Amino acid sequence: MELQVIGVGGASGGAVEAPDAVFGGRFNEALVHQVVVAYLAGARAGTKAQKTRAEVRGGGRKPWRQKGTGRARHGSIRSPLWRGGGKVFAAKPRSFAQKVNKKMYRAALRSILAGLVEQDRLVVVEDGALALEAPKTKLLAARLGELGVSDGLLVTEGFDERLYLAARNLPRIEVREAADLDPVALIAHEKVVATPGAVARIGEWLS
Repeated sequence: MELQVIGVGGASGGAVEAPDAVFGGRFNEALVHQVVVAYLAGARAGTKAQKTRAEVRGGGRKPWRQKGTGRARHGSIRSPLWRGGGKVFAAKPRSFAQKVNKKMYRAALRSILAGLVEQDRLVVVEDGALALEAPKTKLLAARLGELGVSDGLLVTEGFDERLYLAARNLPRIEVREAADLDPVALIAHEKVVATPGAVARIGEWLS
């Protein structure tokens, strides 16, 4: 399939070939949902920790004798009933990771890309449209204004330091290399702006 390329200043820049298997498929909402949920779950730290009555310091001595005081019987000041005592079902560090095999992950990326093409949310621009003379936020904001992009993921074939530095101070603008894409980054923005080189790289990776 062919994707239209936008040149510098918003002019037409011809077309670029893109593999149908990657950009021309059908959007599978159930698959994308499963992979995105698993991706976000894997990003969770899972470091929450509390102490049980066995782990809390102190409480080895019986606070008062069993009978004769008129008070309720207790064996430890670290009982869960007491202030400063251990938790009954204490939270422990755990992994929230879910298993997603490589085939599913790649299929989800293809599905998202196909959905972006179908919804006209994938914008292919000439390399020069994202090439900056200096790492200036003002320059990049002007270029994106010409393209009508205020919330976008900018995808390049390789690392572009000037573009990365210029985009850091723009809200809702993110820069990624084609090899560093993930499902959440692709669906998080209104538009995905990619260079022809990035499209070719993605096509090689996911074909």
